[in-house]
Amino acid sequence: MLKINLLPIRQLKKRAKAKKQLFGMLLAFLLTLAAVALVGILQAKNISMLETSVASLKKETDTYTPILNKIAKLKKDRLELDRKTGIINKLKSDSSLTVRVLDEVANRVDKNRIWLQSLSQQSGSLRLTGIALDNQTVAQFMDSLKASPFVTSVTLTNSSLKVVSGKNLKAFSLTCAVSQPISQAPGEMAVKKST
Repeated sequence: MLKINLLPIRQLKKRAKAKKQLFGMLLAFLLTLAAVALVGILQAKNISMLETSVASLKKETDTYTPILNKIAKLKKDRLELDRKTGIINKLKSDSSLTVRVLDEVANRVDKNRIWLQSLSQQSGSLRLTGIALDNQTVAQFMDSLKASPFVTSVTLTNSSLKVVSGKNLKAFSLTCAVSQPISQAPGEMAVKKST
């Protein structure tokens, strides 16, 4: 006897295969969804930990704010103190320079041949006016001033004949550039004097 199977085996196999594929896709989707949920939960936990860390660091930073403000104030005070110290040192240098220049001029004047009428100094400029017996005396005085470590240049701005008590004398006017010698700053002079 011959047996014929009238059941649709191919269709049943296709349906079973389709069910397996559908179940596999559903399982893969659920696993992917679970993995995404797990990653999301871990990221949320990391974000929460980082936010608490940032909050604690901000709180710690806020505790340092008064110290940072003190440091900023100290820096500002130091700059102001440096500025004031610079001004004081410049004033010392200028006053020291004035005294030294006056001393140099007084020591270099030939009291028997030259008479100074006026002397004025403004920062690095010195103006002298006076009367000398002759041109040679004026030239010698200029050379003597040029030899001073405090005088950097001497310029004759005016020279004229002037009659004083019936004698023909030379009236002159000089402009000199003066500065502190590089090797002798005011602090160094004080050290040298005390040793």
